[in-house]
Amino acid sequence: MDYPKPVQDLIAQLTRLPGIGKRSAERIALHLLKSPPEVSRLLAQAVLDTKARIRNCSRCGSYTEADPCGICDSPRRDQHSICVVEGPGDILLLEKAGAHKGVYHALMGRISPLNGVGPEHIRSMALVERVKSEKTTEVILALGADVESDATSHYLAEQLKPTGVQVTRIAHGLAVGSALEAADEVTLARALEGRRSFA
Repeated sequence: MDYPKPVQDLIAQLTRLPGIGKRSAERIALHLLKSPPEVSRLLAQAVLDTKARIRNCSRCGSYTEADPCGICDSPRRDQHSICVVEGPGDILLLEKAGAHKGVYHALMGRISPLNGVGPEHIRSMALVERVKSEKTTEVILALGADVESDATSHYLAEQLKPTGVQVTRIAHGLAVGSALEAADEVTLARALEGRRSFA
């Protein structure tokens, strides 16, 4: 005995979402079945509205309704400091941290030869052109600490070298509240490399 076909189809679609396994999808589907029809209608409408109204900023790649986005268009942002991230979600994370006062550039991916993703598949040339045309003084590479992110960072640094712009990379190290014994060798090495003066 299985669920009726429409419920099976709903579960199948829900499992396509990141972080939603079959059991979670079943729970969500059953919750929607138990809820008043208005709940499902509002959820469906929110998804459709988001897809219809949200786009990527033509300059930085962030999610936005207006183009350019509020960050790129703000006179209070340092337009000469570009923080490079993998995707639009990373921009939102950094904005919540409140540490970067400049603008952003989402690559929309990272170099991963094993997955068939080369430099031509990310917005690397758009970054180089942007640095040249906008008189950028610093490019901050805020990518992850894995092999693909390292490869992408090295590639970008090489491509940006002829422009003369200062290229920096965020420090990678220990998480807040963690002990040295819980860290692996690579994390410890990066924590030491990314050290700064104790003021």
